[in-house]
Amino acid sequence: MNNIQFKDPLASRLRPRTLEEYVGQQHLIAKDKILWQLIEHDEVPSMIFWGPPGVGKTTLARIIANKTKSEFIDFSAVTSGIKDIKNVMKQAEDLHALGVRTIVFVDEIHRFNKAQQDAFLPYVEKGSIILIGATTENPSFEINSALLSRCKVFVLQALTVEDIVTLLHHALDDERGFKEDHVIMEEDSFYMIAAFSNGDARMALNTLEMAVLNGEKKEDGIYISKAVIEQCTSKKFLLYDKKGEEHYNLISALHKSMRNSDVDAAIYWLARMLEAGEDPLYIARRLVRFASEDIGMADSRALEIAVAGYQACHFIGMPECSVHLTHVVTYLSLSVKSNALYVAYEQAKKDALETMADPVPLHIRNAPTKLMKELDYGKGYQYAHDYEEKITAMTCLPDRLEHQRYYHPTNQGAEAKVSLRLKQILAWKKDHKK
Repeated sequence: MNNIQFKDPLASRLRPRTLEEYVGQQHLIAKDKILWQLIEHDEVPSMIFWGPPGVGKTTLARIIANKTKSEFIDFSAVTSGIKDIKNVMKQAEDLHALGVRTIVFVDEIHRFNKAQQDAFLPYVEKGSIILIGATTENPSFEINSALLSRCKVFVLQALTVEDIVTLLHHALDDERGFKEDHVIMEEDSFYMIAAFSNGDARMALNTLEMAVLNGEKKEDGIYISKAVIEQCTSKKFLLYDKKGEEHYNLISALHKSMRNSDVDAAIYWLARMLEAGEDPLYIARRLVRFASEDIGMADSRALEIAVAGYQACHFIGMPECSVHLTHVVTYLSLSVKSNALYVAYEQAKKDALETMADPVPLHIRNAPTKLMKELDYGKGYQYAHDYEEKITAMTCLPDRLEHQRYYHPTNQGAEAKVSLRLKQILAWKKDHKK
């Protein structure tokens, strides 16, 4: 058995060499997806990879260079200046004259100032280089518009827990990893590391390497206990399986606590999920749904705050975004409640499925052509703005649903005013119905 003495870190040794070995970003590199097509047909443009740390931006650039048989120059925006850029560009132009393409990969390109970014422009325009920039910041704000307009932006997503678990298994089975060391680890431990890494492959592999180095060495292999992983991550893991029943139990507990206006319970279940490694964006999406399903018109600000919370989580990530989610959960818990929108849609859905063949009434059809007008499309349509009350008695439902009502507002919060307004509208229509 090896003494586990390697020159390079595990993450470097296991760097994927082909698209087939690459894990994640299937929305870009799965067969027939846009980036796969560009690589496969050798039509790679200059581009910007925008995404969080450890999702494979550098690796993907190297794979592209190998696949397209291009020279690869790795360039850091942290340590390089304009003089370095010009030297690299001179090298690239010399290669270009010999018929060799050069991919210049610039890590953290957002750290370059305007003058440094502008230094790439003429070489990108001439085709002397294919520029691939990597950034964790929004390119719209951090990359010069002139340079950005010449690059295709690809958004790379944080790796899922399943992606990370796949990588960790690969690390133990690959000869470049720990195959010869016969590492024994419970399946739950893979998920513990994946949860801790928060979508960052480099962090996950570094954690695994530390765990192996500190594992219990026996004759038949190296045993890694959950206690070792907790020591390596300085984190106590709660009982949680993101693919199993506990996942749904906890999100249900959070949802029902908010619905019952139990703010303390809601914050507790939020903490249980986050500290166990749940994707904060998953929770944020559920909160956006809750804002309309359980609050709706009673407080329309709830939806705005929930969406703002999702955006904050997207921008900042864990652990910082925990306070944003707490903000949203607290607001939703203490808000007045109404499920009138949920009930309205469910009833409308039921009717819609039963009346799919019913035609749209002629008077509310669009009539952009002469033939449509001759067929009475739009005939009898009443334009509400032409009337003093900005309302008409015109019917907009199919004939057999003419008297159906779906939305029944409650008297909770702002929906009480909505209820009064709806009653006024219905009464007016009834009085003016021919």
